[in-house]
Amino acid sequence: MDYILEAKNVCMDFHIGDGSVVHALKGINLQIQPNKLSVLRGRSGSGKTTLINILGALDRPTSGEVSFLTRDNDITKLPDSARDKLRRCDMAFVFQSVALISTMTAFENVEFALRLKKMPYRERAQRAKQALIQVGLEKRMHHRPGEMSGGEQQRVAIARAIATSPKIIFADEPTAELDSPTGFAVMKLFRELVKDNDLTIVMTTHDTSMMEVADIVYTLEDGVISDITENNVTDTEGSDA
Repeated sequence: MDYILEAKNVCMDFHIGDGSVVHALKGINLQIQPNKLSVLRGRSGSGKTTLINILGALDRPTSGEVSFLTRDNDITKLPDSARDKLRRCDMAFVFQSVALISTMTAFENVEFALRLKKMPYRERAQRAKQALIQVGLEKRMHHRPGEMSGGEQQRVAIARAIATSPKIIFADEPTAELDSPTGFAVMKLFRELVKDNDLTIVMTTHDTSMMEVADIVYTLEDGVISDITENNVTDTEGSDA
C-alpha cells in the first residue's frame, strides 16, 4: 500500500461518572503517507490526542481499524504482548513532558531506551552518540536534563526516539511548552529527519503557526476530521533550540 498507517471508521467513547457517554472520536478515516510530516491539529477536546494514542497503539478504539504497514495488519486486534513489541521495535514517541530520567545524562537517557531492545552495549552506545550528534547535542550529551534548556531536553527526547530506528514517530504537542523560536527549531529538526532519515512523523498541535512546515494537516473538530490540507513544503528557517 502507498501509505504506512490507515484508520478506518475509528470511534472512541468514554463513559463518565453520571452514566453519560462522551464520543471523543466519531468515525475517523485517514491515511498517513510514508516519509511525510503529518500534523493533527485542533483545539483542546477536539480528539487529536485520543487519535494519536490509538494510531500509536497506546489505546484501543471502541470500534474501527488501524492498519500498520499492510492492510491486513489491524493493530487494534493484536494482543497486548504484540502491541508492546510493535511500540518497542517499529514505533517511537516524543511527549510534551519529554519524560527524561533526571538522574541520567542525555547519553544515558538515549542509551537506556535501547536496552529494551536487548541491543549489545557497544552498538547501543554508538547509536546513542550518533542520535545525539544528529540533533546537535554532541557537546551536551554528558549533561543531565536539569542542566539543559527546554529545547535541548526536547532534542534529547527526539534523539531517544530516532536511536531505535523506528518506522514512524508519534509526537504529542512537542512544542507546547517551548517559546516560538525554540518550537520552530524543533519543527525544523523534524523536517530534516523526514528528509534525511526517510522518517514518518505524526504530531499533534493546537499552534497554527506550526502548520506551514507540515506536509499534511488534518484538522479535528469535535471528534471528526473537518479539513485536510496538503502543503508544498520547502526548507524551513528557524533558530536553534
